[in-house]
Amino acid sequence: MSETRRHEGFTEEERAAMKERAKELKTATRRGSRGAKADTEGEVLAKIAEMPEADRALAERIHALVRAQAPGLVPKLWYGMPAYARDGKVVCFFQSAHKFKSRYATLGFNDAARLDDGGMWPTAFALTEPTAADEELIGALIRRAVG
Repeated sequence: MSETRRHEGFTEEERAAMKERAKELKTATRRGSRGAKADTEGEVLAKIAEMPEADRALAERIHALVRAQAPGLVPKLWYGMPAYARDGKVVCFFQSAHKFKSRYATLGFNDAARLDDGGMWPTAFALTEPTAADEELIGALIRRAVG
């Protein structure tokens, strides 16, 4: 392959996320039957603490909102990102801007979230500096997602 051709496979960041996911699955397997009941919030908080300041502040706020609005969701790591699950299925997650070298962080919702609205609805939201009104909307989305 010549130097001018670009490989169109996974990016370095995507490969790192997949490696983190494999590590998470191994950890869950080692936990065995107690895996689903394990307190993984500490792992999530440790991952948040590793983030650069801007992402860390957003992740801490999202974590607090999720815990307040949907205390039944279980914090866990998912592809190295803070995520919140019900019955083992990720409902929502926080993706730092730094992780994928993006200009904004993302609050995403998976198909386990109950956000259905007609034939089309958003499942991810860009975050830079949420206002109090934005946080109200995020709280409402989280409540709806678990509703």
